[in-house]
Amino acid sequence: QVQLVESGGGLVQAGGSLRLSCAASGRTYGQFVMGWIRQFPEKGNEFLVSMRLNDNATYYATSVKGRFTISRGNAKNTIYLEMNSLKPEDTAVYYCAATWALTDNLNDYEYWGQGTRVTVSS
Repeated sequence: QVQLVESGGGLVQAGGSLRLSCAASGRTYGQFVMGWIRQFPEKGNEFLVSMRLNDNATYYATSVKGRFTISRGNAKNTIYLEMNSLKPEDTAVYYCAATWALTDNLNDYEYWGQGTRVTVSS
Protein backbone atom coordinates (compact mmCIF):
# COMPACT_ATOMS: atom_id res chain seq x y z
CA GLN A 1 0.00 0.00 0.00
CA VAL A 2 1.01 3.60 -0.57
CA GLN A 3 -0.13 6.67 1.31
CA LEU A 4 0.03 10.15 -0.18
CA VAL A 5 -0.37 13.40 1.71
CA GLU A 6 -0.60 16.72 -0.13
CA SER A 7 -0.33 20.24 1.16
CA GLY A 8 0.06 23.75 -0.13
CA GLY A 9 -3.20 24.67 -1.81
CA GLY A 10 -4.98 27.94 -1.25
CA LEU A 11 -6.10 31.19 -2.79
CA VAL A 12 -3.83 33.13 -5.11
CA GLN A 13 -4.32 36.01 -7.50
CA ALA A 14 -4.00 35.57 -11.24
CA GLY A 15 -0.38 35.79 -12.30
CA GLY A 16 0.83 34.52 -8.96
CA SER A 17 2.60 31.34 -7.96
CA LEU A 18 1.90 28.48 -5.64
CA ARG A 19 3.81 25.38 -4.59
CA LEU A 20 2.16 22.11 -3.71
CA SER A 21 3.91 19.29 -1.93
CA CYS A 22 3.23 15.59 -1.65
CA ALA A 23 4.83 13.03 0.62
CA ALA A 24 4.56 9.32 -0.08
CA SER A 25 4.99 6.46 2.34
CA GLY A 26 4.63 2.72 2.10
CA ARG A 27 5.56 0.56 -0.89
CA THR A 28 7.51 3.20 -2.82
CA TYR A 29 10.31 1.13 -4.35
CA GLY A 30 11.25 0.15 -7.88
CA GLN A 31 9.82 2.13 -10.79
CA PHE A 32 7.70 4.21 -8.44
CA VAL A 33 6.12 7.25 -10.08
CA MET A 34 4.47 10.21 -8.39
CA GLY A 35 2.45 12.75 -10.26
CA TRP A 36 -0.11 15.52 -10.16
CA ILE A 37 -3.63 15.41 -11.52
CA ARG A 38 -6.29 18.06 -11.16
CA GLN A 39 -10.04 17.86 -11.07
CA PHE A 40 -12.25 20.60 -12.42
CA PRO A 41 -15.85 20.97 -11.31
CA GLU A 42 -18.06 19.25 -13.92
CA LYS A 43 -15.11 18.72 -16.30
CA GLY A 44 -13.34 15.67 -14.98
CA ASN A 45 -9.69 15.05 -14.30
CA GLU A 46 -6.63 16.29 -16.12
CA PHE A 47 -3.14 14.81 -15.96
CA LEU A 48 -0.47 17.43 -15.31
CA VAL A 49 2.93 15.87 -14.74
CA SER A 50 4.65 12.85 -13.26
CA MET A 51 8.13 11.90 -12.09
CA ARG A 52 9.80 8.52 -11.73
CA LEU A 53 11.68 8.67 -8.47
CA ASN A 54 14.54 6.29 -9.24
CA ASP A 55 15.92 8.45 -12.07
CA ASN A 56 13.92 11.71 -11.87
CA ALA A 57 12.51 11.21 -15.37
CA THR A 58 9.50 13.43 -15.95
CA TYR A 59 6.49 13.51 -18.21
CA TYR A 60 4.57 16.77 -18.64
CA ALA A 61 1.21 17.45 -20.16
CA THR A 62 1.61 19.91 -23.02
CA SER A 63 -0.98 22.20 -21.46
CA VAL A 64 1.20 23.03 -18.44
CA LYS A 65 4.73 22.61 -19.73
CA GLY A 66 6.63 25.81 -19.09
CA ARG A 67 4.29 27.03 -16.35
CA PHE A 68 4.28 24.10 -13.95
CA THR A 69 7.40 22.33 -12.69
CA ILE A 70 7.72 19.10 -10.77
CA SER A 71 10.70 18.59 -8.49
CA ARG A 72 12.04 16.32 -5.77
CA GLY A 73 12.26 17.31 -2.18
CA ASN A 74 15.20 16.61 0.11
CA ALA A 75 12.98 14.33 2.13
CA LYS A 76 12.66 10.88 0.67
CA ASN A 77 9.62 10.35 -1.56
CA THR A 78 8.55 13.97 -1.53
CA ILE A 79 7.67 15.90 -4.66
CA TYR A 80 6.63 19.45 -5.33
CA LEU A 81 4.56 21.12 -7.99
CA GLU A 82 5.63 24.69 -8.62
CA MET A 83 2.87 26.56 -10.45
CA ASN A 84 3.63 29.94 -12.00
CA SER A 85 1.63 32.48 -13.96
CA LEU A 86 -1.55 31.05 -12.55
CA LYS A 87 -4.83 31.75 -14.30
CA PRO A 88 -8.41 31.57 -13.04
CA GLU A 89 -8.88 28.51 -15.23
CA ASP A 90 -6.26 26.71 -13.12
CA THR A 91 -8.79 26.69 -10.27
CA ALA A 92 -9.30 23.04 -9.36
CA VAL A 93 -8.64 20.38 -6.77
CA TYR A 94 -5.10 19.11 -7.21
CA TYR A 95 -4.34 15.49 -6.42
CA CYS A 96 -1.06 13.75 -5.90
CA ALA A 97 -1.20 10.27 -7.38
CA ALA A 98 1.16 7.33 -7.71
CA THR A 99 1.77 4.38 -9.94
CA TRP A 100 4.66 2.38 -11.42
CA ALA A 101 4.78 3.76 -14.95
CA LEU A 102 5.54 7.18 -16.37
CA THR A 103 2.14 7.69 -17.91
CA ASP A 104 -0.62 10.22 -18.51
CA ASN A 105 -3.30 7.55 -18.35
CA LEU A 106 -5.33 8.43 -15.29
CA ASN A 107 -6.60 4.87 -14.99
CA ASP A 108 -3.05 3.70 -14.29
CA TYR A 109 -2.72 5.76 -11.11
CA GLU A 110 -3.46 3.35 -8.29
CA TYR A 111 -3.01 5.64 -5.30
CA TRP A 112 -4.39 9.10 -4.74
CA GLY A 113 -3.99 11.69 -2.03
CA GLN A 114 -6.86 13.53 -0.43
CA GLY A 115 -6.55 16.52 -2.76
CA THR A 116 -5.81 20.16 -2.11
CA ARG A 117 -7.88 23.00 -3.50
CA VAL A 118 -6.28 25.77 -5.53
CA THR A 119 -8.33 28.86 -6.26
CA VAL A 120 -7.02 31.54 -8.61
CA SER A 121 -8.84 34.84 -8.44
CA SER A 122 -9.02 37.25 -11.35
